[in-house]
Amino acid sequence: MYNFSCPTVRGLCCRILRFIMWHTFSMGDRSGLQERTGNSSFTHNALSLKYKLDNEFELVFVVGFQKILTLTYVDKFIDDVQLHFRDRYKNELGQKGALKFLVNHFEFEDDFSRLLREAEGGSIARPQKPMRTYNESQKSQKTVKSMIETKGGDKGKEQTGRKGFGGMFGMLKGLVGSKTLTQQDMEPILEKMKDHLIAKNVAADIASQLCDSVAKKLEGKVMGTFTTVASTVKQALQESLVQILQPKRRVDILRDVLEARAQRKPFVITFCGVNGVGKSTNLAKISYWLIENGFTVLIAACDTFRAGAVEQLRTHQRRLNSLHPPEQHGGHPVVQLFEKGYGKDAAGIAMEAIAYARNQCFDVVLVDTAGRMQDNAPLMTALAKLIAVNTPDLVLFVGEALVGNEAVDQLVKFNQALADHSMSDHPRLIDGIVLTKFDTIDDKVGAAISMTYITGQPIVFVGTGQTYSDLRSLNARAVVNALMKA
Repeated sequence: MYNFSCPTVRGLCCRILRFIMWHTFSMGDRSGLQERTGNSSFTHNALSLKYKLDNEFELVFVVGFQKILTLTYVDKFIDDVQLHFRDRYKNELGQKGALKFLVNHFEFEDDFSRLLREAEGGSIARPQKPMRTYNESQKSQKTVKSMIETKGGDKGKEQTGRKGFGGMFGMLKGLVGSKTLTQQDMEPILEKMKDHLIAKNVAADIASQLCDSVAKKLEGKVMGTFTTVASTVKQALQESLVQILQPKRRVDILRDVLEARAQRKPFVITFCGVNGVGKSTNLAKISYWLIENGFTVLIAACDTFRAGAVEQLRTHQRRLNSLHPPEQHGGHPVVQLFEKGYGKDAAGIAMEAIAYARNQCFDVVLVDTAGRMQDNAPLMTALAKLIAVNTPDLVLFVGEALVGNEAVDQLVKFNQALADHSMSDHPRLIDGIVLTKFDTIDDKVGAAISMTYITGQPIVFVGTGQTYSDLRSLNARAVVNALMKA
């Protein structure tokens, strides 16, 4: 009996098993299929293999031994191994599926050795059966039947035999591929996928829409060899999620700033969002990022409602200038603050700041606006006016990753309010998203999917900490991997 924990033997058996399955699914050789799968065995050179399929947990049990040996206990042994392995690991297999464990190591060697000893000990030589006469043989029975004209009864038996053969063929196809996917096949898997996405903070309706789109995409598709329905659905869902996080319109701020500089005008970015999500802090982080890339920044203090808003921006300005002293930049500060105090018209302050930046040759204007709830009509009207009057190059919505689907609701209503309160027939909406506190959510990154899916706009930055350098671009595949992690 070979030790299948040996990589060499295991690799050989995998190759032979692929050979079995390849010939099993050859549509032009069904007679050979019936002969090969009748006893679930295969012979290759000096090695004999017997295998047993477990479709419930997507497992294949293989026993290998030298061809010259006559082992009467192999069938019972492989049955015992299957039952013992299922009983021992049924919880893990039931929760995650067998395919998740292909690269894992199971502590099963002691059990395997014990079962082998029991099988060998229980093997007793049986008396040899007497040889059958020709009249008792299947050949004789077939010869007799071929001379009898049948009109109905035997036809049913023939169909039953074919049905049994088809069931075995279908079971093998269900395990290793060559199967056309149907809605019924995918429904239980997609239901689990939907629950998993919701648990990771994807909005429930968006999770349903994603799973429905995957089902439509895969229905009628033929799976590849050695793939399962679960793995096919999971791969399709991963690809869809990556596409969502990589929208058609890519925001490249550095390139756009260089183009604006060539036209001798500042690049204007407006920040909006609800109260307390970190607009001013992330505005300062983006200022630092722009300065690090060689640009000068003017911060426009257009939050004229919240007490301390101007002072907060002034503190950030001083810290940024201390990190990049004017002496290192020809005596000119790399960041300045433009403010007119409190209680003034925010749209007017933004307009003056942009004009000042153009005259003083600043590369970028960052417009800080007051935090406002999405259902506050007067403040939403004021924001729509500021955007319509000053036509910024980029409108960024700042939202918290921590609040999950609440951020999605905020984003949707902000977009709707900007459209409703705009004076233009073609209202300016949100162009991109800054997701703050991204370091606090572990793998519950579903809000990123929801916000991008609902608007079609990209996540430009994610905040990952408290310092100015804690600003990152979103890695779509890393987010999807975290989202799909069990």
